[in-house]
Order: sequence, then C-alpha cells, then structure tokens
Amino acid sequence: MIKLDRNLKPADFGPALERFFELAGGKIRRLDARYESAQGAPVFTIAGRYGARGWTEWTQGFQYGLALLQFEATGDSEFLELGRGRTLERMAPHVSHRGVHDHGFNNVSTYGNLLRLMAEGMIPENEWERSCYELALKCSGAVQAMRWTALPGEEGYVYSFNGPHSLFSDTIRSMRSLVLAHRLGHVLMDEQDAKVNLLERSIRHAAATSKYNVYLGEGRDHYDIPGRVVHESIFNPASGSYRCPSTQQGYSPFSTWTRGLAWLLCGYPEQLEFFESLENGDERSVPTERRQEAAALHLRTARAVADFYIEQSPVDGIPYWDTGAPGLAAMGAYLFRPAEPYNDHEPVDSSAAAIAAQGLLRLGNYLQQRGQEAEGERYWQAGLATAQTLFGDDYVATDPAHEGLILHSIYHRPNGWDHVPEGRQIPCGESSLWGDYHAMELAVMLKRLADGKPHQRFFTI
Repeated sequence: MIKLDRNLKPADFGPALERFFELAGGKIRRLDARYESAQGAPVFTIAGRYGARGWTEWTQGFQYGLALLQFEATGDSEFLELGRGRTLERMAPHVSHRGVHDHGFNNVSTYGNLLRLMAEGMIPENEWERSCYELALKCSGAVQAMRWTALPGEEGYVYSFNGPHSLFSDTIRSMRSLVLAHRLGHVLMDEQDAKVNLLERSIRHAAATSKYNVYLGEGRDHYDIPGRVVHESIFNPASGSYRCPSTQQGYSPFSTWTRGLAWLLCGYPEQLEFFESLENGDERSVPTERRQEAAALHLRTARAVADFYIEQSPVDGIPYWDTGAPGLAAMGAYLFRPAEPYNDHEPVDSSAAAIAAQGLLRLGNYLQQRGQEAEGERYWQAGLATAQTLFGDDYVATDPAHEGLILHSIYHRPNGWDHVPEGRQIPCGESSLWGDYHAMELAVMLKRLADGKPHQRFFTI
C-alpha cells in the first residue's frame, strides 16, 4: 500500500523537476536528430536506444508532444518549433486513421497541446493556425467515434484495433478526442446524414467500460474485488452479447494489468473535469441530468480503481506489471516495501505509475474542490508520493547516452518484447515513449501547481 507523506507538496519538487527538464531537453533533441521516421514511430528502448515495434503507430504523438510540453515547461522556443513542425509534417495520417483506438494519444498530445498552448497565451494567437488545429481535432474525434460497436439497450463502445468484438480499457483516454471535437461544435455525420453527438458517444463508451472492464464488488463473479480491472472485454458483435474478460498484455483475464488500470485512473478524472466545465451551460443535446448521471458513474469508477491502485502498489507507488504475475508469490511482503526494479522475479512498470500519478492528483483535486477534503487528500498525497519516487534517482535516466527519461517501463511482458540486460533475470532499466510522455505531463502539472497555476486541462481551447 502506498505510504502517504501528508507534508509533501508540489513546491518540494523544484530541484527534481529542474533536473528532469534539463535532461529531457537534450534527449528530445538528440532522438529527433537520430531517429529515422521511416522505421515507424519509436516505441521503447533496448539497451537505452529507442526502436520501433510494429503493432500500430500509437506512440508517434508522444514523441512530438514531449517537445511541446518541454517548451511549456522551459519556454525554449526550439522545442515549440520542433513539436509544431513535426506535427504539421507527420501527424496528418493519424488524424484520419480509422483503424486504431489511439486518437487521444496521437492527436490530443500534438494538435491538442498546440491548441491549448494558444488558448493559454503561451504561443501567439493566429486565426489560420488555430483553424488548422481545430480542424484536425474535429476530424480526429469523428473518425475515432466511427469505430463503434452498438450493444443492446443503447449501450456501446469504441472498439480497439483488434476489431468490433474488443473493448479495451486503454481507450478511455481517447474519449478526449471525442469531447474535444464536441466542444469545438463538431458532430459525426453518419449514414443518411444522421448526426452523432460525440459527447453522448463518449458517455456511452465510459459507461460500457465501467460496466464490463471494472469490478465494483457487486458479485459479478468469484473474483469481483472492488477496483480490479480487466484489460479487454470480448463481445459477440452480431448480437451485442458479452462473452468474457480477456487481456492482450496482462498475465490473465482474472488479474489486473496495472497499466490498463492506470489508463482508467487517468482517463475518468479527466472526463470528470470536463463535465465540471459544462455545469454552467452547453446543453447541446446532452441534458444536465444526463451529464450529472454520467459524472456520478465516472466518479464511482475513478475512486474504485484509485483505491485498488493505492492498496495494490508497493509503499513508494510504483506497481509491478500485473497484480497476479506468478513470480510475485516468491517475493514475500512486496507491497510493504519499496518496489524493486532489479529483483529476479517480476518487473515493475514505471509507465503505469507515471500515468496513474496524474490521475490520482486530478481525482484528489476534484474531490477537494467539491468539499470532500479528507477523501481528496488521500488520492492527492498518493499521487505526490508516486511522483516523488518517479523523479528520484532510481527512476530518472540520468545517463545522457540513454535515450529514455524514466527507467523500468514494461511494454509487453507476455510476448517477451522487453529487453532483459545481461546478467539479469527480468526486464529492467528501459524506457517507453508513453512512459516518458506521461512523466513529462506529470512534471508539467507539478510545475504549474508549484507556480500557483491550475494544472493543465486538455479541453482548454
């Protein structure tokens, strides 16, 4: 269980964040200069060097989004020009990519960050430039919403790259693309000019994800532990009937792959923040009562997965890659001591921690702003404790020759894709582009809070 330090605050991260941004600048610059985009998007490191791994090109936006966040943190215009230039040069295919569930990763991290930076006055207002970003985000949200499997009773979900039968937990963070397009006044035009409300579609996806991918302790099956998460749910798309839990990257359908949990822990609080921004208007065919009902479901789900994350992580907030990984049985009371990235049994996953930490902070802030101080503080302090570990000496890649930013990330343990260094028994010491990007998002968030500013919100346009 994560050990809380009630005295820890964002201002305490100053030296650690300064080191992180200094290291990040050189690594972002060098990776862009070295890496050949024809290889495919960089995904994770092998012996400290980024390479591609063909599956889908879901990480490209993280590479250029890193540069944009580095500009936000440091004000160095070199990184603005790098991130903006590469976005305009290389990201257009991702806007119209109808074969993936990753629009929130690729397009909100690039076009979305650029639009937010303009709205916040960090880059000059320019009508044509703004129009470019807005059009990209409108199209992205509509294209993402096309991947729709309808279920009985007006339920449904945006299906994964595996096909119409597959509901991934990861996809909750791509609901940002739908609600951004909605906020920009866009709709999906479907057959016979049917107008699909993108906010409503995101609400339905989140409801299906909560119902089928998150356990809430209601006796769903013998392993219904509150907050436990399924990576993937399988349906019969012909009838819409639910078939079974599944996983692509976890140990089993009946254990919790911690990065899958982290996507939910980050995604639901972000959507809660969006609902809160709509409280004073913008009915747009989604009535207030409907939004309030959706917000209640989002909050219940977020709290369940947050509680599970806190309870099932070691004291320093860094989880092992799967809560049911078989080697954990040989590690004794591993939840009651700091995570051990160099153990001989099971790897940790720092990328899950980077994603989860900002979800914990967002959820904690949301509750505290609504008068639930004690409940909110627990999540807030758990997020800070996890961040303190991530930006410490054991996880920041201080070697300039290592192309990653945060060490000990895991991609696909079942497939054996992760690098095992010579002399070690398990993968360790490597980085991933999603882990680095979410650590950068977390670092920017902490810097803003330490500077007395509100944390960034993806829907600031």
